[in-house]
Amino acid sequence: MPAMDQATMEQMVRSSIQKFKINDDVSIEDAIDSMMLRANNLNFKLVADLPLSEQVKAMGEKANYMRILAFCDALIAKRMVEHDIIFAGFLPCRIAVLKDAKGQGWIVTMNMDMMVQGVSLPEDLQVLAEKVRDTIYSIVDAGVTGDL
Repeated sequence: MPAMDQATMEQMVRSSIQKFKINDDVSIEDAIDSMMLRANNLNFKLVADLPLSEQVKAMGEKANYMRILAFCDALIAKRMVEHDIIFAGFLPCRIAVLKDAKGQGWIVTMNMDMMVQGVSLPEDLQVLAEKVRDTIYSIVDAGVTGDL
Protein backbone atom coordinates (compact mmCIF):
# COMPACT_ATOMS: atom_id res chain seq x y z
CA MET A 1 0.00 0.00 0.00
CA PRO A 2 1.47 3.39 -0.95
CA ALA A 3 2.39 5.77 1.84
CA MET A 4 -0.23 8.42 2.60
CA ASP A 5 -0.01 11.57 4.61
CA GLN A 6 -2.09 12.02 7.76
CA ALA A 7 -4.48 14.52 6.15
CA THR A 8 -5.28 12.14 3.27
CA MET A 9 -5.90 9.24 5.63
CA GLU A 10 -8.13 11.37 7.86
CA GLN A 11 -10.12 12.52 4.84
CA MET A 12 -10.58 8.91 3.73
CA VAL A 13 -11.81 7.86 7.18
CA ARG A 14 -14.19 10.82 7.48
CA SER A 15 -15.53 10.17 3.97
CA SER A 16 -16.26 6.57 4.85
CA ILE A 17 -18.71 7.51 7.61
CA GLN A 18 -22.00 9.40 7.59
CA LYS A 19 -23.72 10.98 10.56
CA PHE A 20 -27.33 12.07 10.77
CA LYS A 21 -28.88 14.31 13.42
CA ILE A 22 -31.98 12.76 14.98
CA ASN A 23 -34.90 15.18 14.73
CA ASP A 24 -35.40 17.19 17.92
CA ASP A 25 -38.91 15.80 18.41
CA VAL A 26 -37.69 12.17 18.25
CA SER A 27 -36.38 10.45 21.37
CA ILE A 28 -33.50 8.00 21.18
CA GLU A 29 -35.89 5.20 22.13
CA ASP A 30 -38.33 6.16 19.37
CA ALA A 31 -35.47 6.35 16.86
CA ILE A 32 -34.34 2.84 17.76
CA ASP A 33 -37.89 1.44 17.71
CA SER A 34 -38.44 3.03 14.30
CA MET A 35 -35.23 1.58 12.90
CA MET A 36 -36.01 -1.90 14.20
CA LEU A 37 -39.51 -1.79 12.77
CA ARG A 38 -38.27 -0.52 9.40
CA ALA A 39 -35.56 -3.20 9.27
CA ASN A 40 -38.14 -5.87 10.04
CA ASN A 41 -40.47 -4.54 7.34
CA LEU A 42 -37.58 -4.65 4.84
CA ASN A 43 -36.56 -8.19 5.88
CA PHE A 44 -33.22 -7.13 7.34
CA LYS A 45 -32.46 -9.05 10.50
CA LEU A 46 -31.13 -7.41 13.66
CA VAL A 47 -28.10 -9.63 14.29
CA ALA A 48 -26.43 -7.69 17.11
CA ASP A 49 -27.41 -5.11 19.70
CA LEU A 50 -24.50 -3.70 21.67
CA PRO A 51 -25.43 -1.30 24.50
CA LEU A 52 -21.93 0.18 24.85
CA SER A 53 -22.82 2.98 27.26
CA GLU A 54 -24.37 0.42 29.61
CA GLN A 55 -21.15 -1.59 29.48
CA VAL A 56 -19.11 1.51 30.30
CA LYS A 57 -21.40 2.27 33.25
CA ALA A 58 -21.06 -1.33 34.48
CA MET A 59 -17.31 -0.73 34.48
CA GLY A 60 -17.75 2.27 36.78
CA GLU A 61 -17.50 5.17 34.35
CA LYS A 62 -20.02 7.73 33.12
CA ALA A 63 -20.97 7.62 29.47
CA ASN A 64 -23.26 9.38 27.04
CA TYR A 65 -25.79 7.04 25.45
CA MET A 66 -24.18 4.82 22.81
CA ARG A 67 -25.68 1.71 21.28
CA ILE A 68 -24.60 -0.18 18.18
CA LEU A 69 -27.22 -2.02 16.13
CA ALA A 70 -26.15 -4.44 13.42
CA PHE A 71 -28.43 -5.50 10.57
CA CYS A 72 -27.92 -8.08 7.85
CA ASP A 73 -29.47 -10.01 5.01
CA ALA A 74 -27.48 -13.23 5.40
CA LEU A 75 -28.10 -14.43 1.84
CA ILE A 76 -26.81 -11.19 0.32
CA ALA A 77 -23.86 -11.22 2.73
CA LYS A 78 -23.00 -14.77 1.67
CA ARG A 79 -22.99 -13.86 -2.02
CA MET A 80 -20.88 -10.74 -1.51
CA VAL A 81 -18.25 -12.60 0.55
CA GLU A 82 -18.16 -15.44 -1.98
CA HIS A 83 -17.40 -12.85 -4.64
CA ASP A 84 -14.67 -11.11 -2.62
CA ILE A 85 -13.68 -11.91 0.95
CA ILE A 86 -13.03 -8.22 1.63
CA PHE A 87 -16.77 -7.73 2.08
CA ALA A 88 -16.61 -9.76 5.30
CA GLY A 89 -14.98 -6.69 6.87
CA PHE A 90 -18.17 -4.71 6.26
CA LEU A 91 -20.45 -7.30 7.88
CA PRO A 92 -22.86 -6.84 9.42
CA CYS A 93 -24.04 -3.34 8.56
CA ARG A 94 -23.62 -1.31 11.75
CA ILE A 95 -25.65 1.68 12.81
CA ALA A 96 -24.59 3.56 15.93
CA VAL A 97 -27.15 5.54 17.91
CA LEU A 98 -25.70 7.99 20.38
CA LYS A 99 -26.05 11.25 22.24
CA ASP A 100 -23.32 13.83 22.11
CA ALA A 101 -22.11 15.92 25.07
CA LYS A 102 -25.00 18.37 24.49
CA GLY A 103 -27.62 15.60 24.55
CA GLN A 104 -28.25 15.70 20.81
CA GLY A 105 -29.13 12.33 19.29
CA TRP A 106 -27.16 11.09 16.29
CA ILE A 107 -27.15 8.10 13.99
CA VAL A 108 -23.79 7.14 12.50
CA THR A 109 -23.13 4.52 9.84
CA MET A 110 -20.84 3.64 6.99
CA ASN A 111 -21.04 5.68 3.80
CA MET A 112 -22.86 2.99 1.85
CA ASP A 113 -22.19 4.71 -1.48
CA MET A 114 -18.47 4.11 -0.98
CA MET A 115 -19.16 0.39 -0.62
CA VAL A 116 -21.42 0.34 -3.67
CA GLN A 117 -19.22 2.48 -5.92
CA GLY A 118 -15.79 1.69 -4.48
CA VAL A 119 -15.42 -1.77 -6.04
CA SER A 120 -16.23 -3.28 -9.38
CA LEU A 121 -19.06 -5.78 -9.08
CA PRO A 122 -20.84 -7.99 -11.61
CA GLU A 123 -24.32 -6.71 -12.46
CA ASP A 124 -26.18 -9.20 -10.25
CA LEU A 125 -24.10 -8.23 -7.20
CA GLN A 126 -24.27 -4.53 -8.03
CA VAL A 127 -28.05 -4.76 -7.75
CA LEU A 128 -27.74 -6.50 -4.37
CA ALA A 129 -25.20 -3.95 -3.09
CA GLU A 130 -27.57 -1.14 -4.06
CA LYS A 131 -30.40 -2.95 -2.26
CA VAL A 132 -28.30 -3.12 0.91
CA ARG A 133 -27.40 0.57 0.58
CA ASP A 134 -31.01 1.60 0.06
CA THR A 135 -32.20 -0.57 2.94
CA ILE A 136 -29.64 0.77 5.41
CA TYR A 137 -30.42 4.35 4.43
CA SER A 138 -34.13 3.64 4.81
CA ILE A 139 -33.51 2.23 8.30
CA VAL A 140 -31.43 5.32 9.20
CA ASP A 141 -34.13 7.64 7.83
CA ALA A 142 -36.75 5.93 9.99
CA GLY A 143 -34.56 6.59 13.03
CA VAL A 144 -33.90 10.21 12.15
CA THR A 145 -37.59 11.00 11.66
CA GLY A 146 -39.07 8.54 14.19
CA ASP A 147 -41.24 7.17 11.39
CA LEU A 148 -43.02 4.12 12.74
